Amino acid sequence: MKYLGKKIITLIMTLFLVSVAAFLAFQIIPGDVVMSILGTEATPEREEQLREELGFNDPPAVRYFNWMRGVAKGDFGVSYRYSKNMNEMMPVAELIGDKLPVTLWLAALAFVLIILVSIPLGVLWARSGSRLLDAVLGVATQAAMAVPSFFLGILVTYVFGIVLKLFAPGGYISYEEDFTGFLGYLLFPALSIAIPKIAMTARFLRNSMLTEVDTDYVRTAYSKGCTKKRVMYAHVLRNAMMPVVTFLGMIVAEIVAGSIVIEQVFGLPGIGRLLISAISTRDFPVVQILILYITSVVIIVYYLVDMIYRLIDPRISVK
Repeated sequence: MKYLGKKIITLIMTLFLVSVAAFLAFQIIPGDVVMSILGTEATPEREEQLREELGFNDPPAVRYFNWMRGVAKGDFGVSYRYSKNMNEMMPVAELIGDKLPVTLWLAALAFVLIILVSIPLGVLWARSGSRLLDAVLGVATQAAMAVPSFFLGILVTYVFGIVLKLFAPGGYISYEEDFTGFLGYLLFPALSIAIPKIAMTARFLRNSMLTEVDTDYVRTAYSKGCTKKRVMYAHVLRNAMMPVVTFLGMIVAEIVAGSIVIEQVFGLPGIGRLLISAISTRDFPVVQILILYITSVVIIVYYLVDMIYRLIDPRISVK
């Protein structure tokens, strides 16, 4: 409980510092948001009215306090860019709520693919004594890691969409309309995200297992009559997974925060694409909340990684 308390305090302090930095950064960026919203033809009276409505006439400290009070209540303010109609701005919570499921499901599919392929592949690679297999997997994983994300997305679109016609490029299906079709379309951008991560994880796991194989406890296990299979899965793999778990945590934080390039390539209305749009249009309330979201994801994932450490190896004690 003491460790949990420290982590919660760290989370709160980090989010506070990030929120202050994000808020202050957007106060000093040049440009007039009101002019951007209303256009150059707006009257001075209408500009002043909008400034008052958005709280721009208040001191920065008051504006920050009001913003954080709203965040604590689940009120993230309104978007400067999106609107429900001509007279009503879109609440940021509603805007992100529409985009977040896309990114989360994309991340979930990508992570499942990474786990299902990379772990068995890494174990097979480590156990195999074949020089041919080692050379083939070495070249293949190196190539997969070297290909840029946007180009990999284009390759997946061309091969599976245009050549094999397994999906319609650009034919995004909303999860509200057809959930099965939605998952079917997400499978291919998830594959684009997963391929380089599979290569990295498999290579990392293989190297970690080969390091463990040469340790004293493995020789002791063999001397006691344990089979190679038992040694590899009950002892070597368990200890080799320690650094891999950290790497997987980094992957989860990255893809849950939003795979910006892949969402752009496949035309997915997710968090990453929304962040790019909000930055380019100076939609500061949206950008600020997304920064808090990304920060929260990273911190929570690394906290979960610490918990998994203790499950994998009970000898680890975090004070």
